[in-house]
Amino acid sequence: MKRFLSVFLVTYAIWITLTGFTSEEFLVGAIVAFTVSFATKDYLKFSFDAGFIVKVLKFVFLYTPLFVYKMIISNLDVAIRVIQPVIPLNPGFVKIKSDLKGDFGNLALLNSITLTPGTLSIDYEDGYMYIHWIDVKGSSEEEYKKEISQPFEKILGGIFK
Repeated sequence: MKRFLSVFLVTYAIWITLTGFTSEEFLVGAIVAFTVSFATKDYLKFSFDAGFIVKVLKFVFLYTPLFVYKMIISNLDVAIRVIQPVIPLNPGFVKIKSDLKGDFGNLALLNSITLTPGTLSIDYEDGYMYIHWIDVKGSSEEEYKKEISQPFEKILGGIFK
């Protein structure tokens, strides 16, 4: 029942967010959310707990501003490289150990890395991320981690445990 209710609430919230706040949408959204929840409750493995609201607040007020800041900085970095007469590049692949546990946390981390210009997540295997970096700085895994993933991991570790 807890899983069914969790799936229903998430599906209903997504429906209302994407469609609008009319009385017809509330009714149709409830029907759709109920149907989807009933059909998928045995396959989806998440449910709300007491700390869910805290995790959402951390994501919205800590992680989102950090992600936007990192995206702006990396966009400026790539733009400056493009307009220079001689493009300063030191491209390469780096391997970084992820400290996050669980698939959702690592997925969020890898997507964050890919969405910031200058880096691209290539693979994830046995807890290691393989990333293409436009300007490799440093020579050790610790230095790579400090530059690329550590700021994201600190916050995501508190959200996805």
